[in-house]
Amino acid sequence: MLRKDSRGNDELRPVRISPGFQPHAEGSTLIELGKTRVICAVTVEDRVPAFLRGEGRGWITAEYAMLPRSTNTRTPREIGRAGGRSHEIQRLIGRSLRAVIDLDSIGERTFVVDCDVLHADGGTRTAAITGSYVALANALDKLVAMGLIPSLPIKSAVAATSVGIVGGEQLLDLCYDEDSWAEVDFNVVMTSEGMFVEVQGTAEVSPFSKEDIDSLLALAQGGIQRLFEAQKVALDSLRG
Repeated sequence: MLRKDSRGNDELRPVRISPGFQPHAEGSTLIELGKTRVICAVTVEDRVPAFLRGEGRGWITAEYAMLPRSTNTRTPREIGRAGGRSHEIQRLIGRSLRAVIDLDSIGERTFVVDCDVLHADGGTRTAAITGSYVALANALDKLVAMGLIPSLPIKSAVAATSVGIVGGEQLLDLCYDEDSWAEVDFNVVMTSEGMFVEVQGTAEVSPFSKEDIDSLLALAQGGIQRLFEAQKVALDSLRG
């Protein structure tokens, strides 16, 4: 099928990762995937949730929000408590980051990752995960440089993308229009060691087969590998 932006079925949208986007934050990045743009910023707090006090371990958590005019119509601000969708996404971001960090090595600190969607054109949660890893690595680099932690506690990189079946064809990195018409929709989170952190798959129109799952995951893995390369380029630009 001819995609709206003339991409191949296995092609990502143009990826741009700009680390250090918010200089006041301990770590930050702006990630752009086509028209989707998300700011990810990390704050380091010298405390942990009550269930971890005295354990000598750290914690990573996330907050996610769509700015009011990130979509065609105004999205009301979520004041006081995140809505169901935002709550589910921020838990996904937190799980994804905790999967690749040695929490025993960061001391009793909490890393809060704020993800704010500036413009939404599909894939905001996967972009937030991919960008959050860069922002977190940026913050951890600073803590090592300051002597607050002995070495980088990163076990592997983590990134995410979407795949789906649209018009009977399997597509990588769905934009909003494609996602809206998808018969099957997956979000896939992987580590750079080739392990899966999370796979969210839904039949929007009709059920899918095991063969569909296998080929969609292979399609996602190819796209995520290219995201790892973009993350490395971004971090190398800061590390020199």
